[in-house]
Amino acid sequence: MAARPYTAAIFALYQFTLLAGIVLLPVAMVTERFGVRLPVDRAVEGLNQAYTGRQND
Repeated sequence: MAARPYTAAIFALYQFTLLAGIVLLPVAMVTERFGVRLPVDRAVEGLNQAYTGRQND
């Protein structure tokens, strides 16, 4: 029973991270010019793996 709320929470975090990545895209493009990279892609990939791993259980 606890699996369903956990899966829903992971999915919500994944969707929020995608939204944050889209919103922060202009900031990321500017900071990359100065040599600073925002790790949004690692956060999205980590949550994607957690969500798909939970779906396979």
